[in-house]
Amino acid sequence: MKKSYFIYSESELKRKDNTLQIKTVDGVKKDIPIETISDIYVMTEMTFNTSLINLLSQYGIIIHFFNYYNFYNGSYYPREKNVSGRLLVNQVEHYTDENKRLILAKEFVLGATDGILRNMRYYNERGRDLKEQTSQINELKRLIEKQKNVQELMGIEGNIHKIYYKTWNDIINQEIDFEKRVKRPPDNMINTLISYVNSMIYTTVLSQIYITQLNPTISYLHVPSTKRFSLALDIAEIFKPLIGDRMIFSLLNKLQISEKHFIKELNGLQLTKQGSMIISKEFDDRLSRTVKHKNLGKDVSYKYLIRLEAYKLIKHLIGEKEYQSFRLWW
Repeated sequence: MKKSYFIYSESELKRKDNTLQIKTVDGVKKDIPIETISDIYVMTEMTFNTSLINLLSQYGIIIHFFNYYNFYNGSYYPREKNVSGRLLVNQVEHYTDENKRLILAKEFVLGATDGILRNMRYYNERGRDLKEQTSQINELKRLIEKQKNVQELMGIEGNIHKIYYKTWNDIINQEIDFEKRVKRPPDNMINTLISYVNSMIYTTVLSQIYITQLNPTISYLHVPSTKRFSLALDIAEIFKPLIGDRMIFSLLNKLQISEKHFIKELNGLQLTKQGSMIISKEFDDRLSRTVKHKNLGKDVSYKYLIRLEAYKLIKHLIGEKEYQSFRLWW
């Protein structure tokens, strides 16, 4: 199975026949077969040439760039090979038609909310008293179908997350004062972790969308805009509770991540290199986890579940099968 490759040390990345050769500043070389790579995460300074870009384009490998502060900067997105004019027209139609857009937007929120409730149930069963907050979110969940436009729907989604985030102090064993979601700059360990992990999920979703014929700039819950692939934001919402939030809870509760993995900078509290490496490894391991798919009847990885979500969306857009967002069944 192809895996993501993370680069942390200042390096030169170049082509060597049909392999990638990484040479660090201290002279260490490593050759990686191109067929084993799904995408590349660059977390440091790196030099590369057009020969490498040509090879990555040939194999459809996306490079995601993060800056010194572990903020996502952008991606090198090779020329799309899987294109469909018919699907593009249908994607646009489902955005410009407010009713069609709302149907999809509601499914994204329902999928995310279901994941949130499953997380809360898990910890409620293990001694955290989250019954009141669970009841509040269930009440909001019942309102999702009644919303008349995407703006109202986003309001419901925002309230669900406010309640959910207030439970994190009870879920997490470490003493962290987490009152609300703060993005830029993140003001505590949890906000820093959420920002970093969410960007990892977003880029993973983008890589999976690239394999399909979907246009990543046309979205339904989030408003399409310049400088972002907003469809990746839509689909990422569904998988944040399963992949991102559960990983954060585990890393903090098992003390794999603690205060020593953060440093105070002008741009807020930031992860150290060691901290980001621990998270990236755990993240890639979780994407490789498999589960028996209830419809396909075979084991599929968490990463492949994301791609299947894109395929389900395509079926909806072309009128083959109504879209229902991912729900945990195990």
